[in-house]
Amino acid sequence: MARPAPTVPRFHPPPATARGRKPISPPPAASVGTSPRRRALTWLLRWGFIASVWLTLAAAVAVLWFARDLPRPESALDAVRRPSLTLQDRSGHVIATFGDLVGEPLRLKAFSPWLPAAIVAVEDRRFWHHPGIDPIGLLRAAWVNLTAGRVVQGGSTLTQQVAKTLFLSNARTIKRKVQELLLTLWLERHFTKQEILEIYLNRVYLGSGAWGMDAAARIYFGVSARHVTLAQAAVLAGLPRAPSRFNPRVNPALALARGKEVLAAMAVSGAITEQQARTAAERISFPPTSVAPGWFADWVAGQSQALLAPDADAVLRTTLDSHDQLVAETRLSALLAGAGATDDVGQGAVVVLDAANGAVRAMVGGRNFHDSPFNRAVLARRQPGSTFKPFVWLTALRAGLTPDDKVLDAPLRIGSWAPVNFEHRFLGEITLEQALAQSINTAAVRLMLRCGGPKAIATTATELGIRDPLPKDASLALGTGEVGLLELTAAYAPFFNGGNRVVPFGLARTPHQPEPVIDPAEAAMMARMLAAVVTRGTGRAAAIPGQIVAGKTGTTQDFRDAWFIGSTKGLLIGIWLGNDNDTPMRGVMGGGLPARLFHDIATRLD
Repeated sequence: MARPAPTVPRFHPPPATARGRKPISPPPAASVGTSPRRRALTWLLRWGFIASVWLTLAAAVAVLWFARDLPRPESALDAVRRPSLTLQDRSGHVIATFGDLVGEPLRLKAFSPWLPAAIVAVEDRRFWHHPGIDPIGLLRAAWVNLTAGRVVQGGSTLTQQVAKTLFLSNARTIKRKVQELLLTLWLERHFTKQEILEIYLNRVYLGSGAWGMDAAARIYFGVSARHVTLAQAAVLAGLPRAPSRFNPRVNPALALARGKEVLAAMAVSGAITEQQARTAAERISFPPTSVAPGWFADWVAGQSQALLAPDADAVLRTTLDSHDQLVAETRLSALLAGAGATDDVGQGAVVVLDAANGAVRAMVGGRNFHDSPFNRAVLARRQPGSTFKPFVWLTALRAGLTPDDKVLDAPLRIGSWAPVNFEHRFLGEITLEQALAQSINTAAVRLMLRCGGPKAIATTATELGIRDPLPKDASLALGTGEVGLLELTAAYAPFFNGGNRVVPFGLARTPHQPEPVIDPAEAAMMARMLAAVVTRGTGRAAAIPGQIVAGKTGTTQDFRDAWFIGSTKGLLIGIWLGNDNDTPMRGVMGGGLPARLFHDIATRLD
């Protein structure tokens, strides 16, 4: 076999050189035509693209995470609220509301035209032009806040506020803010600007339990949102920023100032003229209301729970007389600010009730409900002093004594205890009527011992309505047990209504039937002796010319409590003065400031 011919490698001569010089090697392919600037640009584009992909993915994941528990937007118009309770006085005027009060749902065109104009001017001037989120508004608010050194302006649009109102809480978290933005975009896509503003006007919270402009207009001005004036619209439009702070019922001065701010904003935006703003500012006013019927309203609301249907609104008529309530509040306030301040009287309470059936006409639980809603007329327990003595005298009448029978006023000692009279003098043998009129301590103790002791007195007091535990020693005759003002005042009713016990009540639909507890003749004798307290005894300051006034004074040790419980024209008026910390007053006795306050109130009642 012939052998293959060997492969002869081809010869490639080196490139020709000029004049024997070495050849020049070409540059690397990657660097052909590339400058450092171009290489940097290529690097930036490459990593910018990669970063954008990752940022997009991260944003998508973040949106999905924030939206995982997002409320269902389709429920935007579903109303979810607490049932409301509206309380009226005996004449049918609203005195308080509880729960969520919603007015008539109105279309945008049905509102007074001043309302949407005022809201847009003060809350979101670019509302009609932005897509739900307003960058310009955010920058403007940031600049205003920065120059002011504090937060004076917000950057949220009306659409954002609707999203928060309908779906979210007020929590200041990143999650809530992102969800607010997502819902804002949803609202802008599914509703027109007119519809968003309409939702806002019907759903915004405006204080006092009022949701929506119509409910607020009725509460604060007694009119529908269809008919509010420019001045009223300015006040209502100023409420959303701080409903409690600018509430006309709570702080009329701040509400007035805020209303003027809204009018100024409307003038700047061109919604009204400068002259219209000035005229409307002069016309801002609020309907007169009772100073603070909150103590009575809270007390009655507690009684009403058994009468309310589940998840249903209710309107209940009460026994409150708004005129009598205003009289009681203003007279107590005047006393505490005047003579009471001079004599170190820090607090007081007043109740007015019908002696025939126990219907409460007025209740003042302190000097200022907004500063202290604690109801001293109902919840406080204090020693009544000598206002407890009528139960001792009634027990004596039940034992067969009469007002003209005699009792000894002389030194007395029971073990280590020796009761003394306030004036440290003794009158000897005196009638029961004179002893009660002069509030003689030794006579009270002697009558107790003569008529069955502390147990008999406690039984009498309980039968007339005293429910608090009472001491079991002889000091009970001087009122050392602790009772409440409303309870004690109601226990005087049998003395003036023919002998029937009453239970105080505040709802007109739930009167309690009076129950006979003492003989009418005994009631008449008690009324006679209590009248003597006012005509010639310790209660002279309560006397009213031309009227029959009867009652009893009471003062506790070291002037810590001062009382007067009295009756006139079929009404019982109970008064307590003292201090929450139990510190002494400066010589205040039941026959002084409390009796004078009784007179001031009684002469002004209907």
